[in-house]
Formats: sequence, structure tokens, C-alpha cells
Amino acid sequence: MKRAHLRLNLAIAAAVVTVVAGAHAPRPAEAQSAPQSKGAAAAQLQALTPTSLPIARTWTPPDMTKIPKGPRGESILLGLRIFQETPRYAAKYVGNQVSCGNCHIQVGTMSGAMPLVGAPDWFPLYSERAKRMITLEDRIQECMTRSENGTPLPTDSAEMRALFDFFDWLAESQPAGKPAPVRGLPALPADLKADLARGEKIYTESCADCHGADGAGVPPILPPLWGQGAYNDGAGMNQPRKMAAFVLGNMPQNKPGTLTPQEAFDVSSFIASKPHPRYNHAYDIY
Repeated sequence: MKRAHLRLNLAIAAAVVTVVAGAHAPRPAEAQSAPQSKGAAAAQLQALTPTSLPIARTWTPPDMTKIPKGPRGESILLGLRIFQETPRYAAKYVGNQVSCGNCHIQVGTMSGAMPLVGAPDWFPLYSERAKRMITLEDRIQECMTRSENGTPLPTDSAEMRALFDFFDWLAESQPAGKPAPVRGLPALPADLKADLARGEKIYTESCADCHGADGAGVPPILPPLWGQGAYNDGAGMNQPRKMAAFVLGNMPQNKPGTLTPQEAFDVSSFIASKPHPRYNHAYDIY
């Protein structure tokens, strides 16, 4: 895909988001009391997950029209909106311009891009970072305080409940016998050493056209990679090996899989060398 074509697709997607969501960003309570129609919600989902990009969908989320009516259905829709536009629909708790769906591609349904289909069944699990068993709630709080550079969601909040309902919904229409998307990220060679100059060149040639020469991105479609709008220095994506594994299988979005492991590590190390907000270690409890 040519870069001009990619930019046009992203501009169209952003315009659709604006039209669907409206000029006023509803607070969580409003989002639950006056939910969008199923058709509008489906249009929003499609706008935020551009299908024109050459990334194979490895899972099809349940049919929007089959979301149950009533409070649970409204909560599922709120969870989807929080996932795809976290700074907008969980604004009180987010400190940057990064959304969950920026890292968990195709609404958390894509193999090799940290999919979340079936996530409620994985917990509790051992966290190497926390050095203990953690719950799904703990994992959400890690993302809020690191990737979103924000503050924890209240345990009993509408936002927390909505995310749990959304994760449950992702797997509800799984056909019998069909495997869920492959968890985690691709493996990398152990002996990679970073070359920041080479990483900067790769960024300029393969990443800057979408994420900008200044790393500011085009939120909510394309996330910032450094600066005040980006994830903080405690986030997983600030670890070059972790970002490189993500980049290797998924980026650049218009030509995924074209970088070598070394190139992915170089460009990820370059991005990690740029300024990021400071992580608040008071949240190490998660």
C-alpha cells in the first residue's frame, strides 16, 4: 500500500469516528444511560479498526446485533469504547493519548498482537514483573498506570465493570472447536544489540509517515510513541525487546512482517531512547 493511500484511509477513519461519536464526548454515566444504537456502535468499531490495512483478522468478534439488551449490553458497549478510545471514555483516569486498542490490535482479537480473547480465564496468573500472582483487575490497573500513564480505575466503577463485560463478550460467539488467537508476541533472538543510528533511519523510513517525525502519532487511530502523549517509562512498550517483538509481527501497519528482528530491535531501542513521562512507583502495588 502506498503511503498516500494509507494516510487517506486513516483520515477517513478519523472522520468517521468524529461523525459517529459526535462533538460531545459523553461521560461514562451518559454512555450507559444513553448508549449508541447497535448500528452506530458497529460503525465506530469499524472506523477504529481499519480493514483496508493488510493485516489478516484472526478472530471475528461476536455480532454487534447480538449484544444483549439492557444494562449488560450497555456495559459491553461502554467497555468497547473505553478499549478503543481510552482517553475519551475513561478520561478521569488517563494521563496521555494511548488507548488499549493501540497495542491489542483489532480490538484485542489478533494473533501475535497480545489478543485478549478468553482473558478472564487466564487469571489469576504469575506476573514476572510483579513477582506474584495477579488478577485480571491488577492487570488492567497496570495498563492504566503505565501504558495510559494514568491512575487506577476504582474497583466498583462503571468503567471497570464495562471492561470485564467487554472481555467476557469477546469470546462469547467462539465456534465450537475453533482455537482462540495465539497469545503473546513473537520470540526474538537473544543476542540482539541495539544500533540507535540505524534505528533512527528505520523510524524515518518506515514509521514516521504514520507516527510523525516527532513521535506524536494521530490519536486515536495511531498512538504517540514518545513525548507527553505517550506511554510512560514503566510501560511494557518502553522495553525495547517487548516493543521489538510487537513491531516484528505487526509493524509497519501497511507492510507488517517486513522488518528483521534486528531492525525491529534497533527501531524499538531508538523509540525507547526518546523522552517518556515518568512512571509513578506508588502504583507498584499492582
